[in-house]
Amino acid sequence: MKIEIWSDFVCPFCYIGKRRLEIALDQFPHKDQVDIEYKSFELDPEAPTHTDQSIYEALAAKFGTSEAQVKQMNKGLIQQAAEIGLTYHYDNMKPTNTFYAHRLAKYAKTLGKEAILTEKLLYGYFTDSRNVGDIDTLSEIAEDTGIDKMKALRVLKDDNAYAEEVRQDENQARQLGISGVPYFVINQKYVISGAQPQSTFSSALQKIWEEEKAKTEFQDLSASSGEDTVCTDTDCIVPPINNND
Repeated sequence: MKIEIWSDFVCPFCYIGKRRLEIALDQFPHKDQVDIEYKSFELDPEAPTHTDQSIYEALAAKFGTSEAQVKQMNKGLIQQAAEIGLTYHYDNMKPTNTFYAHRLAKYAKTLGKEAILTEKLLYGYFTDSRNVGDIDTLSEIAEDTGIDKMKALRVLKDDNAYAEEVRQDENQARQLGISGVPYFVINQKYVISGAQPQSTFSSALQKIWEEEKAKTEFQDLSASSGEDTVCTDTDCIVPPINNND
């Protein structure tokens, strides 16, 4: 089973959805046969890397509402995150651009470290209030992931490095009609949109596993067992002809 996840590192629901899926997978008996691939999606490609705005000011401007309303809405997100063991520190959160972070994730994928880097980027942004658009910060997070810091810096300083891979994910998202994240595509035919409850992920995993397994089982329409009419790698016996027939 393959799960492709479109998400962004500054998306609060993406972190919540990721963790709920992981909890569901921990309870899924076939989790060792599930492959997860992360796909790039920028919620705000025009966002600056550095800004003097607080997260509340940035969100209020983006959604055309007041800072007070943003703070009130975020209370629900903070609670949802806490229920699954995540800590969101909005007061110190730093609005930023995530293109460099996505490029770094694509580099990490070539090293087999995409999953752990994705987790550390989300944790760094929502819990540690780090600027995941800043090159130096990203290289430090990469080093903490087990990636050579200087190699990560070289990738980050080359604007073309892994940029095409990021754009390919985003183009695919447009082709699939994805306008919001998180967005989960399973086996390229089943879809889960948003940070659904853990029970939704659990039931979906079981349902898809059973349906896909059933499709791989053959229905035998042979008139008999066929043992005397087939060749194997050790035997190919032709049954004697019955002259009485």
